[in-house]
Formats: sequence, C-alpha cells, structure tokens
Amino acid sequence: MLYRSTRGKCNDYTFEEAVMTGLASDGGLFIPETIPTLPENVLQDWKNLSFTDLSFEILSRFIDPTEIPAEDLRKIIKASYSTFSNDEVTPLVQINKDMDLWILELFHGPTFAFKDVALQFLGNLFEFFLKRRNANRKSSSDPVHKLTIVGATSGDTGSAAIYGLRGKENVSVFILHPDNRVSPIQKAQMTTVLDDNIHNVAIKGTFDNCQDTVKELFGIEEFRTKYSLGAINSINWARILAQIVYYFHAYFALVKSGKSDPKVVFFTPTGNFGDILAGYYACRLGLPVQKLVVSTNDNDILDRFFKTGRYEKGAAGVVETPSPAMDILVSSNFERLLWYLAYECETDPSDSRSQVEQAGAQVSKWMEDLKTRSSIAVNPKSLEKAKSIFASGTTNQEQTYSAIKSHYDIIPDESKTKYLIDPHTAVGVHLAYTLHDEISSLINSEKFTSVCLSTAHPAKFVEAVTSSLASVSPKFDHNEILPPQFVGILDREQRCTVLPNSTQAGTFCSHCSITILFDLAEL
Repeated sequence: MLYRSTRGKCNDYTFEEAVMTGLASDGGLFIPETIPTLPENVLQDWKNLSFTDLSFEILSRFIDPTEIPAEDLRKIIKASYSTFSNDEVTPLVQINKDMDLWILELFHGPTFAFKDVALQFLGNLFEFFLKRRNANRKSSSDPVHKLTIVGATSGDTGSAAIYGLRGKENVSVFILHPDNRVSPIQKAQMTTVLDDNIHNVAIKGTFDNCQDTVKELFGIEEFRTKYSLGAINSINWARILAQIVYYFHAYFALVKSGKSDPKVVFFTPTGNFGDILAGYYACRLGLPVQKLVVSTNDNDILDRFFKTGRYEKGAAGVVETPSPAMDILVSSNFERLLWYLAYECETDPSDSRSQVEQAGAQVSKWMEDLKTRSSIAVNPKSLEKAKSIFASGTTNQEQTYSAIKSHYDIIPDESKTKYLIDPHTAVGVHLAYTLHDEISSLINSEKFTSVCLSTAHPAKFVEAVTSSLASVSPKFDHNEILPPQFVGILDREQRCTVLPNSTQAGTFCSHCSITILFDLAEL
C-alpha cells in the first residue's frame, strides 16, 4: 500500500513516510493510492472481534507487513488501547428506544475525548519508527533521528497529542491553541503537563490562525527539514485510519444487540472533517451505512457546502460557540473528500493527463481559489455524489443548550434514558431528532438506527453544561460528574507561552517567535 498527495506532486510514499512526514511537500494531504478490498464475509466474520482485534484487521489492510510486521502492529494497537477505561474502548449506549437513538461513547481514553482513539495509536507509531531508525544507524556517530511535532488544536487534539507523546524519547511537541478560545479544563489538560518535551503556545487569534501557522511552517522546506517536523493534526493519515475502526465497531455492537441487518445513520459533530471522513472511508471499505450526517454548529461552512456545492468562508469569520472544538472556518480534511470528488466527477476523458493527475490539479486549483478568493464550487455531479453519502445540518447555541437539557432533565422511562451530553455531542443529538423525517425520506425507510458520536466527556465543558442546566431542580452540581483526573486541575501549575497572531503577515519572518521557541528548546 502506497500513498499520494491530494495535490498530485508527491506520489509513491510508504505508510511510514506518510505518517512521519504528515503533510506532503506540495501542501496536500496523503491518501491511499487504492482502497483495499475486504473479504466477502467480513460483516459476519468480524462481528465478534474485540476492538483491538478489529483494529488490526482494518489497519493491516492499509499498512504493508514489510513496513510493520503483523506482530509489531498488534503490540502497537494493544498498547494504544490499554490506556482506555472501558473494555469496549468505544461502547455504544441507547438513550431513546422509540427513536432507536444510540450514543457512541468515544471519551474513555486518558484525556476524555475522541482524539485519544487516534493519538494514542499515532504516538506509539512515532515511537516505533524512531526507535527502528535509530537502531539502524550505521555508527554511533551518526545523528540521532528526532521528531518535532507541531500541531494546532481547537481544544481536544492538543491534550490527546500531549498525553500520547509526553516523555517519549527523541520527540518534542509544540501545540498551538487559540488564546481564551478553549475551555478552562481543556487548557489545563495541556498546560499542566510539565514534561520537558512538551511546549504549549497560545496564539492571540482563532483556531484557523493556529492551523495556518502550522501549515505555513510545514510549507517551508528548509525549516521543515532542519527541525524534522511531524504532524499530529488530522492532516496526518494515521489519525483518520485509526478512527475508521469505531464505525465498524459500532455497527457490530448493534448486530450483537439483536439487529441482524441494521440500517445505520451516523450523526457526527465535525469541525475539521476528520472524524466524519473516517466514516466515509468505512463506507468505501464496504460498511453498510445509510447516511453520514455532517453535524455543524454556527460555523456551518460544511453544511452550506452539502446544500449548495459552494465551499465559502463567509464574511463573519469564526463564531464563538458552546462547542469550541468545532469553531473552525476551514476544515483541513475536507480536501481529502474533494480529491475523490474531483477524481470521480470532475475529470475530462479527452484530457491527455490521467485521472489522478487531473484530480490533483483540480484540488490544487480549488485550494488556491479558497486561499485567494475564499470560495470554491464543485460541479452538480460532484454535489450529487457527495449527497449520495452525506447529509448535513446546523445546530445553533440555543439548540445546543436545549439538547443537553432535554436528555438530562427528564424522568427516565422505558423509552428514554437520562443521559448527560457535552455541547459537541449535543449538536449531533439535536440533528438526530430534527432531521429524522428528512433522513427517513432520503433513505426511503421509516425505521433506521441513529448513532450519535459522543466526542468528549461533559466534564470538559463545565461552563456550557452548567448553563444548559441552570433551571433544573435539584440544582446541577458539576462536581458530581468530574472524573478524578479533573479534580483540582485548574489549581495546578501551568506552563504556556502566549504569542501574537502573526498569520496575517503572510511571510515566514512573522513566525520568528516560534523559531526562537524551537531554538530555546535546543531542537
């Protein structure tokens, strides 16, 4: 299995090269050159596999055994999910029997967010590759292979990356987050980790400013080579790969619950499009999903695309919402979907170039137009193709608060379970109710199973949850939901460097302060 860039100028990368490089040198994202074909009977043969065994079956289709031998891959997977508090890793919980509504709990990892599923795995991959490279040095005088991880976070990616990489040999981590635009607990989870190889940077701006800075640093070849940059954002293919597993795992959990042939619709809260893109790959592998519902908050660029075929930034910029991890204007992983749309729907048979070349050129043009004109548009065929798999909707702030309250402030009965959700999960839950009839019409079935991906533990967003439940009786006490790891976290020593937003300058000299940080860390 080899990998290519979405922009067409980087091809024939191995899995290791794609993972360690993170972002292609042409600015594109790595995708597999082919989608593996699964055995015919996987829906029957895999249904009773544990999460770790299922991970091996799926991941091994994308990783050549000459790169990671099967036994080593099994060890990496086992180590990655041994840190989770639930034996199922990503358990499924039904909260409404009449609606057949389920919650896929993705928050049982060490930082209580879905990012742990991928970043525990990615951290162990980095460690495996670095150890092997250093073991294969010809002499002890040869330079030691090191990796400098640079990532942007809107809240959860940062802490998950830090917990996946803290203390790892020959790895330095720099995480950029938007200053005062993540929850206090999210910030504390990052900044209270005082390991020598961890560095937190708060940027006076939005997540998009942080993301732009990271992309620009990766785009400067001299800088990238000097510091051996590596990516932990979902631009890294390994992040998407690991997340494919829990879509299959959720399907099999439904089968084991008694549904012989479930009609499943996934509602996925999304900002950077990575979590739901994993569902798209699951579909391409053959998982029988009826619809993937792109669930956005007020930052609705993705919802607007799936309704109009136009991907436009809009003049309002990033809106602050109760679900800050989704407060993103430009979704990096959307470029991967655009490549498939370009390849399947935007190429010209009379063009002398191959479909792959045409798709890369089209994506490059779209990304340049998005950068310079803040807008791109796909043709009607591409939109129709996208809508055959995806549906979409938006949840505003008031609806987010209402969704949290509606499942907590109830008297449980045989049909509905009292359940506390975080403000990101609330976006998907709200749409599961309000889009039910629309989805039913789209899939030509009155009965289907709704699965909402729960992306974080509600304790990570105490302010939003408390505001949602301000009127409940007896009074909601957030201390009752705090995991032991969160108790007293806001009072611990924090370490973070605050820098101005420099992306507007548009030149590398605007990132001198970050370069200085690298040098002070003796990279």
